Amino acid sequence: MSNVTTLLDAKSVPEAKAALVCPTRNETYSYKRLRDEMNRVGLGLKNLGVKKGDRVCIYLDSSPEYLISYFAIWRIGAVAVPTNIVYRGTELLHVINDAGACAIITDMQGVDVIAGIRGGIPGISHIICVSGSTAGSVAWDSFPPAPHQMRPENCSPMDLCHIQYTAGTTGKPKGAMLTHGNWMTALDTERDALRLRPEDVYLGIYPMGHVGLSWGLAVIRSGGTYVMMERFELDRYLGLAGQYKVTVLAGMPPVIHSLNHAPPGTEQQLENARVIISGGGQLLPVVWEAFDSRYHIPVANSYGLSETIVIGAGTTTLPGYPHLTKNYQSVGVAVGYTEVKVVDAGQPGKEMPPGEAGEIALRGPAVAQGYWNLPEATRDVFLPDGWFLTGDIGILDEDGILCITDRKKDMIIMSGWKIYPTEVENILIRHPAVADIAVFGVPDERKGEFPVAAVVLKPGAALSEADLIAYAKDKMAGYKVPRKLIIVDALPRVHGWKLLRRDLREKFGALCQ
Repeated sequence: MSNVTTLLDAKSVPEAKAALVCPTRNETYSYKRLRDEMNRVGLGLKNLGVKKGDRVCIYLDSSPEYLISYFAIWRIGAVAVPTNIVYRGTELLHVINDAGACAIITDMQGVDVIAGIRGGIPGISHIICVSGSTAGSVAWDSFPPAPHQMRPENCSPMDLCHIQYTAGTTGKPKGAMLTHGNWMTALDTERDALRLRPEDVYLGIYPMGHVGLSWGLAVIRSGGTYVMMERFELDRYLGLAGQYKVTVLAGMPPVIHSLNHAPPGTEQQLENARVIISGGGQLLPVVWEAFDSRYHIPVANSYGLSETIVIGAGTTTLPGYPHLTKNYQSVGVAVGYTEVKVVDAGQPGKEMPPGEAGEIALRGPAVAQGYWNLPEATRDVFLPDGWFLTGDIGILDEDGILCITDRKKDMIIMSGWKIYPTEVENILIRHPAVADIAVFGVPDERKGEFPVAAVVLKPGAALSEADLIAYAKDKMAGYKVPRKLIIVDALPRVHGWKLLRRDLREKFGALCQ
């Protein structure tokens, strides 16, 4: 039997060693303090009536409390349902109700958002507030210390511990079901891929509501130190890297692009770094080559998904193996217990020969168990023989090195954030001036891509770019808001119904850059 939180029970790590550092608060959590807080909050949740298998939503900005919430929920055998504080009420409402969450951990800002939807979430019995309390909420600090070392709940590797919501092409987020066994596999795979060791210091920038958090947990699994940033800002990133002598850098294409354009002398601030991670979107070869030429820091260019806990079942280029980059174009080789193959996009039973493009399929013990409450969507991509169809198009060469070439779906990835056009369209079509709309992505050297809206106006209506952006910001998370507006007479469609976003990208992409 297994529980992923046993990683904090390792006797080989000195209790006083720093596990998590939060520079904005000037706070350091030793391994002992992190474990004690996990047990305190876990026991507090149990005393509220949360039991094994219950779903608990986390609605916070990245913070020590976010990480502790994961551990506390997992410790008692409950199921974490992470969200991001940028979610608006309607987005949060869907996740809470779809997961059937019985409790939510948030802060005062979140309490205000929840108040606006409280009548629509009858299943929530408890609101735990990490920054005080109000009528109807429980103060995080009111949980007393656990009187003794609390053993983790006895869990099977197949027991659910996490529902990770990832937007779907239908416009509604889908909950990938992740287990204790999935997470244990992912953390060991990432530890091995990066050759993590107790001396490592990791600078993490990935939102804690995303599975990119796994890199930080892998560092803790290895006995290292995780220095957290709530969000990326170049000067502060460089300052922290130098101050803490960071050896493992979290990155993504926009971060690496920013480093390429940083002032002379930046190299010295990163002199302790032995690897930088990139993921969440395409790292353009020209950007990667320029970074390599200037900094000489190996890039772990990684490919994975929410459904695979990043490279829990995925691929990456590896420090010390420069040939895997394939002239700065690849995402490396399968790592850990992963299998990868490329199949015919229309016939997943047909495997493509080396060098021919097709849909990427992954298999391994970190692959999710399917989508929560969506049996048909699960059957579509989680095949009976264990293969998961990613929806991404790639080429696998004779050496097993993978290159991403395109996307089967129309997902947009901007600075690591996944944006599904249909979800955005379903909201913006409600604008009184909009008769028809299509959202598509255009390439951007710094962000990877950004969303653009092509709009057909209603007769006599007018709409400015500023008006559309203001409307969108009130209805959805900021990263989903289109950055550009194009007014068109009609949208390209096959037989009048199937939207051709590729035509829009080809016609207007260059004009939007």
